[in-house]
Amino acid sequence: MTNPLVRLGKLGQSPWYDFITRDLIRSGTLRRLIEQDGLLGMTSNPTIFEKAIAGSANYDADIRALTANGLNPAAIFEALAVADVQAACNEFLPVYRATGGRDGQVSLEVSPALANDTLGTITEARRLWSSLGRPNAMIKIPGTQAGLAAITECIAAGINVNVTLLFAVSRYEAVIDAYLAGLEARTARNLPIDGIASVASFFVSRVDSRVDGFLDQKSGGQALRGTAAIANAATAYAAFERAIATPRWAALAAKGAQRQRPLWASTSTKDPRLPDTYYVEALVARDTVNTLPPETYNAYRDHGDPVVRIDQAMAAAPAQLAAVAALGIDLTDVTGFLEDDGVAKFAASYRSLLAGIESKMGTLTSR
Repeated sequence: MTNPLVRLGKLGQSPWYDFITRDLIRSGTLRRLIEQDGLLGMTSNPTIFEKAIAGSANYDADIRALTANGLNPAAIFEALAVADVQAACNEFLPVYRATGGRDGQVSLEVSPALANDTLGTITEARRLWSSLGRPNAMIKIPGTQAGLAAITECIAAGINVNVTLLFAVSRYEAVIDAYLAGLEARTARNLPIDGIASVASFFVSRVDSRVDGFLDQKSGGQALRGTAAIANAATAYAAFERAIATPRWAALAAKGAQRQRPLWASTSTKDPRLPDTYYVEALVARDTVNTLPPETYNAYRDHGDPVVRIDQAMAAAPAQLAAVAALGIDLTDVTGFLEDDGVAKFAASYRSLLAGIESKMGTLTSR
């Protein structure tokens, strides 16, 4: 039987890998994933880099050399991350070319400390984009309120953008508008838009992790466990479909614009009572990406059953969300908390990463 991950791609959903390490690239493993599994892209975040850099000796020689060159921990991390993303971009370049720029991207995130700093985000995004120097790189920008103007500015500047940490459908709709505004600003300057790629990373299982805790405290709430996240994501997908059906989008598409695809993030199963491919199966949809952490990726390759199910999810979503709301659970409060918490957790990972590098700097240079 054909590899389920390959079948996902044929159904219109691109499997990406939510993980990056130097060893993954240098060992040839990444190339095998691309060739055998039809892997179409890669994402990273501060937590992933924290585990890769601080949790292994693979980067020690570079840390020693960069320390000797007078770099501080933040500059060392950026140098290491840029090198890894460049190497991964090189591996994905054939995919990027074969798909006309639709896939083959690798993401690098701006510092989470800038999540509420529009100008700082724009400045760092421009610097990282220039440092990477790869057409198939993507700069990750948190979809906070402050991030919206940064998204527009970066798209207008011709930078590929992965909008991350999206939980609320209303914020996702604002992100769609920010993307379109960036394309429009670019066309107003008579600049091409056909080479720009963007995805909007909508987080899934974290919503259930939060909502299900409240449901457990409600009479009858147990029956709704594991429903809110998929319903919320399906509602976001309905917003995507509405957006690409508008005259505004048609005018941009006529000039070669790419659709800003929804990217399902946080699709690992946190509740052991649910199947390990639960969120992947429910959200198979045309014109989407699913970025899978290694455990979920391996599980889906082993026993995934890809069928487009988003239409059923969209049909069931209104009643499911209404049932959750009827128990007094405010999804707006939930998604607002998760955005703040996501920013805080990535910032904590970033601080821990820098502390780990600083510790290595002292240890490695004293030998």
